[in-house]
Amino acid sequence: MDGGAAGAPTLGVDLGGTKIEIAAVSPDGRILGSRRRPTEASRGPEPVIADLIATLRESIAAEGRRATAVGVGVAAQVDGSGGVVFAPNLRWRNVALGARLSAAVGLPVTVTNDVRAATFGEWKFGAGRGESDLVCLFIGTGIGGGAVVAGTLLEGASHTGGELGHMTIVTGGRACTCRNLGCFEAYVGGWAIAARAQEAARSSPSDGRWMVDAAGTLEAITAATVVAGFEAGDAMSKRLFDETAAYLGSGLVGVVNAFNPRRLILGGGIVERAPFLIEPAERHVRTHALEAAMGELRFERAGLGNDAGVVGAAAMAAHASGRGGPG
Repeated sequence: MDGGAAGAPTLGVDLGGTKIEIAAVSPDGRILGSRRRPTEASRGPEPVIADLIATLRESIAAEGRRATAVGVGVAAQVDGSGGVVFAPNLRWRNVALGARLSAAVGLPVTVTNDVRAATFGEWKFGAGRGESDLVCLFIGTGIGGGAVVAGTLLEGASHTGGELGHMTIVTGGRACTCRNLGCFEAYVGGWAIAARAQEAARSSPSDGRWMVDAAGTLEAITAATVVAGFEAGDAMSKRLFDETAAYLGSGLVGVVNAFNPRRLILGGGIVERAPFLIEPAERHVRTHALEAAMGELRFERAGLGNDAGVVGAAAMAAHASGRGGPG
């Protein structure tokens, strides 16, 4: 095996509702090469898994068969055996993904939740490198998170730890996509920002005119529309983002009090597009969280960007095979 196992890459997979991304990742977290293809989730699990296997084989061949393990981060609830319990974006239930992939490519396969993989990546090679206590919160269409406590990534009794988006921040509040009311995600997730903006524009058409004109129709308003409005100086968009920052801060107060991290790392599409949310949210936390919980707290933006998922999945597989990198 060229280069020896110690220097061999691990394959990281980011499997979501719209794309399959596979990267060969070096032991020090560098991406050596990557491949991407659309998921086409509407076809069901069998064609998607077939595409995933074919792309993995291409990646293994490109690496001269040096790859020693595969890590898969999937937007799903995952059990301890690497099976997908439920993946809403893929519309999968009870799919033995890890066993299927391992049998097909002849390598050990580690399957985990995609946000837990991204948290691992930020911990090992990103904004949390060298820390033993941190929390990552990724805000995109929804909200997911992960926590490292005393040098251990928390997984939970049934491997669903880190569902920070489904903490209740408003009792009896807005309906979430889960069965709860008042979830963090139902106020700060991208879909929730869009819903709140549409409701605001509907209730006050004159104030909402900028957003409607920018989106084309009221129903087409998205979180990106609100960000653009904020940047353009639209008053309703600014009010919506001020409210969003306050909700973000309220949720983060609970996270800080519960986990007492040294670093609170924020990432995901909403944060990348609207980094101006971080400063007012941090002010809210520093005003309302327990003083003792903030003694060593630092806020950071995620460092790996869109690569966090594949890098983290690869790092988790390397760790499982006994070749974990620094951390």
